[in-house]
Amino acid sequence: MLLRTSTSGLLSRRFVSPSPFVSRLPVQRRMASSTTSNTPMEDTIREKLTTAFSPTSLIIRNDSHKHAHHAPMIGSTSKETHFHVTITSPQFQSKMQPARHRLVYGLLKEEMSREGGIHALQLKTKTPEEEEREKKRLQEQE
Repeated sequence: MLLRTSTSGLLSRRFVSPSPFVSRLPVQRRMASSTTSNTPMEDTIREKLTTAFSPTSLIIRNDSHKHAHHAPMIGSTSKETHFHVTITSPQFQSKMQPARHRLVYGLLKEEMSREGGIHALQLKTKTPEEEEREKKRLQEQE
């Protein structure tokens, strides 16, 4: 496990994964910080999603490096343009997938519309019950 402080003053508990582009964030706490983040867009996404949805699970994967050679990305000054987000929240209860996605897109509207902001955002939204069912199904397959 790796502890990292962001510009927003959040102390993040990250699980070290094989890929440096994936962060799993089960818990966050406020803490004073004077360091500059290398991932300001990811930090903004994390902060907004955590504040709005109080997720039980949040995985943010930065896939920007896979798309740097694409024509729209040539000349871009941003290294944070493509993300895959998996979020589990009780607030998604009784909402269909399109409604869940609209909530997230609405929350990140500014970041998606700004020059050098989010170019692509893949979402996987689940309730805690759906996540449990998925875990059980995967265990049964093993």
